[in-house]
Amino acid sequence: MSTVSGTLPFHLDEDQREIAAMARQFADDRIAPGAVEWDEEKHLPVDVLREAAELGLGAIYCDEEYGGSGMTRLDAALIFEALGTGCPTIAAYTSIHNMATWMVDKFGNDEQRAKWVPKMATMETLGAYCLTEAGAGSDAAALSTTAKLDGDEYVLNGAKQFISGAGVAGVYVIMARTGDKGPKGITAFVVEDGTPGLSFGKQEHKMGWRAQPTASVNLDDCRIPVGNRLGEEGGGFRIAMAGLDGGRLNIAACSTGGAQSALEKTVQYVGEREQFGQPIGRFQSIQFTIADMATELEMARTFLWRAAAALDAGDPDKTRLCAMAKRTVTDITIEVADKALQLHGGYGFLSEYGLEKIVRDLRAHQIIEGTNEVMRVIVARDVIGRI
Repeated sequence: MSTVSGTLPFHLDEDQREIAAMARQFADDRIAPGAVEWDEEKHLPVDVLREAAELGLGAIYCDEEYGGSGMTRLDAALIFEALGTGCPTIAAYTSIHNMATWMVDKFGNDEQRAKWVPKMATMETLGAYCLTEAGAGSDAAALSTTAKLDGDEYVLNGAKQFISGAGVAGVYVIMARTGDKGPKGITAFVVEDGTPGLSFGKQEHKMGWRAQPTASVNLDDCRIPVGNRLGEEGGGFRIAMAGLDGGRLNIAACSTGGAQSALEKTVQYVGEREQFGQPIGRFQSIQFTIADMATELEMARTFLWRAAAALDAGDPDKTRLCAMAKRTVTDITIEVADKALQLHGGYGFLSEYGLEKIVRDLRAHQIIEGTNEVMRVIVARDVIGRI
């Protein structure tokens, strides 16, 4: 197995610390105060997202030519962790928007980039990533949505399931079949909101992630210009998977932020909550649990940075490392959050403390961007293939 060809950042430089501090300040000031209310009201705060975009968080790792911030995947990991301390749900949607924006910027031609990326960078136009289908979840290459060429247009038919941002996004990056079965028959397209034949299902009622809309994206003889195709016919699966490498790191970072917030809430709580005549933080069992939480969280963060450095460096092992990081980090962080809830006792079960929301939100992260079982499949195929 090769090592990362870039510098592995066990110590952040001044610029990276400033980036993380900027995002954390924004999360503290503009996201955390509204997180519980947005969750309860199932409200996506688009105004707050656009404020984040003013800080360069709408196109974090896109080229600066069309309004991107030109940052690295490690920078993005720092940002999404910081945003996740305010609300994992809002951080995760910001991640998905960034993934869609990057796919247009990376694989689009100059005309497409000029048309869509600037407004996505400011989040005047929100983005959505449309791969999953009811019959093609973990087996993404089995998708059945079709795109048939008709003159200078493609006609799309099918439905995408569990799409974050459905109904509020302005740009939908959609994978559809233009050829035979399997990954080589898939092509990527951009479908704009308001296109005839594009519609949305009912908003899903979810255990977590309540502050971001999730619904099906339906395509019924939806006609789009040939100029809305990203890349060449048959190249869509590669584009989709490239987007997922970074998306998996981002979701892991959002989980790290949620767990960090849970840890911070717990440290404050055990210093204030008294039982048997003293703060419960003085009990050794409580101290040991918090020590384990902090240690496990640091382990997760270190692995996340390792994978982000690999993706930045173009390491040949990047896909395996991103899958490893996504699985490991999301498994560890929900355990940390669950321990935080337990240490809060009955108060942790109350919505006003924000712990139960973090647990609900982080549970989704073990499923999205490829379930953690699929992450094991990716890793196993890579490792066993080397024997």
